[in-house]
This record gives sequence, C-alpha cells and structure tokens, in this order.
Amino acid sequence: MITQIKGRLVEKNPTYVVVDCNGLGYLLNISLNTYGSLPTDENVKLYTHLSIREDAHTLYGFIDKVEREVFKLLISVSGVGPSIARTMLSSMTAEDVQHAIASENVKLIQSVKGIGSKTAQRVIIDLKEKILKTFNIDEVSVTESNTNKEEALSALEVLGFTRKQSDKVITNILKESPSASVEELIKKALKNL
Repeated sequence: MITQIKGRLVEKNPTYVVVDCNGLGYLLNISLNTYGSLPTDENVKLYTHLSIREDAHTLYGFIDKVEREVFKLLISVSGVGPSIARTMLSSMTAEDVQHAIASENVKLIQSVKGIGSKTAQRVIIDLKEKILKTFNIDEVSVTESNTNKEEALSALEVLGFTRKQSDKVITNILKESPSASVEELIKKALKNL
C-alpha cells in the first residue's frame, strides 16, 4: 500500500494534484481543505490512501494524517464511498467532521451533498465511539453546549418564557451552530420566541 508521496508538485487543481516522484507522476484526488493547505513551493508531502475497486485503482492524498484517518473511518461506513467522504472533507475540516460525529450533529453531517438522514445517522452510530477513542475527543465538547443550553434556558425562564417552548427553539439553534455561547443562544432565542 502506498502510504505517502513526497515529490515535486507538477499540477494543482481543487480536486486533484499530480506529484512527480523521480520521473513518475502520481495523480492524487484531494479535498478542498488539502488544496487550501498545500504549500506554495513545489516540494510536497502528502499522506495517501489507495482505493482498489474492480474497475479502478484510485489514490487519495491528504495534507495530514488526521484527515486521512477521518477519511478511512468515513469510508468504513456502509453507504459512504470515497467520493462522499472526500466531499465531506471538502465541506468541513477533519476536526469539524470529528466534532459533528462526537456531538451527534445529524443536521451538519446531512448538509453534505450526497448524505441523507439515514446515512448521517449511520455515520454517527458507526463512528462516534471510534472518533472519541481515536482522537481523544472528550464528550466535554458535547456537554459544554448542554451547559450553555441549560444556562440559556434558565435565563429565558427568568424572562418569562416557558421551558418547553424555549427548549425547542434553543435545540434548533444548537443544531445550526453547536458552539454558540450562552449570550448568542439567548439573543437568537429571543428573536424566535
């Protein structure tokens, strides 16, 4: 298996690059994040994953090992192929994907072209434990937003809104922006109540 390629960058496009290694040119499919992180000089080192199917041998290139690991985890899920995994890593950074899975943010995962609600749920079910273990993500990031949610709910109760009504609004806000601060939650909730 080809695990990394180091050489001269011959061609650079948002979806692929060609790297020359001692006269042999490798075409690597890349994500937009990798494209944006490529160095400006000609010498590059990309971590790779070789996808072998009956009809094609396709090489994928990644700027770092974390992005490659997230890619491998994504393609291990039934219904998520290399194209969808690459699209996902083009829409979000590897860290964003990890946090979306760890915090069970179905809406964010579903926002990626080609992923429906069932596939998004399958990604979370299959990968949440692996993501938490592999990347040492504490569920603190998940509970942190819950703490913010609780504080915002308490504040809205003090302002005279019912907890049930406020909870629905804040849950919707957290789906759109999971890292919203208490102040942001309250401001957005007040606009929607």
